[in-house]
Amino acid sequence: MLDFPRWKIAWICGLLAVLCAIAIPSFIPERYTPAWLAGASRINLGLDLAGGSYLMLEAETADLANSRIETMRDQVQAEMRRGTPRIAIGDISTRGGRLTFLLQDPSQVDAARERLLTITGTGAGMTGQRQWDISVVDTSRFVLKPTEAGLKEAIDSAMADATDVVRRRIDELGTREPTIVRQGDNRILVQVPGLQNPQQLKDLLGKTAKLEFKLVDESADPAEVAKGRAPIGSQVLPYPGNPRGAPFEALKRQVIISGDELIDARQEFDQQTNAPNIAITFDGNGGRKFARVTQDNVGKPFAIILDNKVISVANINEPILGGRASISGNYTVQTANELAIALRSGKLPVALKVVEESTVGPELGADSIRAGILACAVAVALVVAFMLITYGRFGFYANLAVVINVFVILGVLALLEGTLTLPGIAGFVLTIGTAVDANVLINERIREEHRRGRSIVQSVELGYKEASRTIFEANVIHTISGVIMLLLGSGPVKGFAVVLLIGICTSVFTAVTFTRMLVAIWLRRARPQTINI
Repeated sequence: MLDFPRWKIAWICGLLAVLCAIAIPSFIPERYTPAWLAGASRINLGLDLAGGSYLMLEAETADLANSRIETMRDQVQAEMRRGTPRIAIGDISTRGGRLTFLLQDPSQVDAARERLLTITGTGAGMTGQRQWDISVVDTSRFVLKPTEAGLKEAIDSAMADATDVVRRRIDELGTREPTIVRQGDNRILVQVPGLQNPQQLKDLLGKTAKLEFKLVDESADPAEVAKGRAPIGSQVLPYPGNPRGAPFEALKRQVIISGDELIDARQEFDQQTNAPNIAITFDGNGGRKFARVTQDNVGKPFAIILDNKVISVANINEPILGGRASISGNYTVQTANELAIALRSGKLPVALKVVEESTVGPELGADSIRAGILACAVAVALVVAFMLITYGRFGFYANLAVVINVFVILGVLALLEGTLTLPGIAGFVLTIGTAVDANVLINERIREEHRRGRSIVQSVELGYKEASRTIFEANVIHTISGVIMLLLGSGPVKGFAVVLLIGICTSVFTAVTFTRMLVAIWLRRARPQTINI
């Protein structure tokens, strides 16, 4: 127990020195950090310490149901045209939360049903339940209605995708350690430390970023379009920036290319007007589709649609073969950059609205930090005084271990680039208070063995050996509690658990191994005849 060769002493001291050194940058404000320390790992402060923005987002699930029906409409039209024989159908209606269409040839009912089964995913969902109910009325009219199980599964999948998109968009802002957690069936909690402009965050997350390119329907009657009516096979969408002054634009329903085939979007400047715009790049498949459509429609106008609103209409003067295009409009550099972030991070599968928001100022966080530092200082001072008075030299070793343990905890947090929150400071203070428990057990056991008449070396060796069992058993129970809080908790509870678990591991190492090394070195060099403990 007291055998410490030089390599082992060097290894322990080196490890502790490295972890303490890693903690140092976290004590230096970023604006005063030297250039050679700029890339060093440091502890991030949570929303309650650094200030920042808090949003609760709620999904518009009704829009998702309508979107599924519109998507199914396009799939049904494409599927009925595909294959042999071709199945002729009449107009498709999407009213009343269901999709209906009429077969022109009633003898093709069975063939149409087979094709519908291939695209509706009936019985093939994640839950094994039907996604769509298919029925035939009046011998030739099909009615497709989404089932409750299918809609619930679609919402669950959309919320998982929306959470990922929100995380990617916030990461693009360059913020550190944001908290993005799904809550309930249709809500997402967003906390961004250090961001004092919640409006910027709302504008970014409020964009669905559903990008589409469609051909303009030149055959539409302008008078009918102005009333919001379009010919069969076309649709009317709002066009706020229409230079002709018309509030709407008639477009073909077929999507030439969509944002799903986008691989990049960057804010750039127009070479002629120097106005901010967004340069977009399509993937290989999207680039080929865009080239083919522009080749076949030279001289015709096409529209760029974002979130079901036309943002610009341009003529196809020549084929666009490079897989690149640009979106221009009345943008500032900031709005163009935000739109580029939204586009390259992917579209939201469901619209999100802000139902709760708050901003935590940095002054409140500064007060919390001062209170936490004061609590830590008081805890350390009282522990140091008690251990010195009670255990003398052995108390000094325990105090040295506590001080090093503080730096080691901070070093591990910095190494993991963890986030320190107010509950984390509470866990920190608790760790300091309990860090000397192991030394108290060890020192009392050494006293007991020495009173029984054992030699100094035997008392110390047995003291560490016998007390270590109790120390490890107690900390195993402590660790189990911390792991449960870490796995099942969220937010403040998780922040408390992280610091607590790190503190358990480091305090056991410093209190048992480090102090045992110090005592062994002292015994080897001083060879005392008695101990004052």
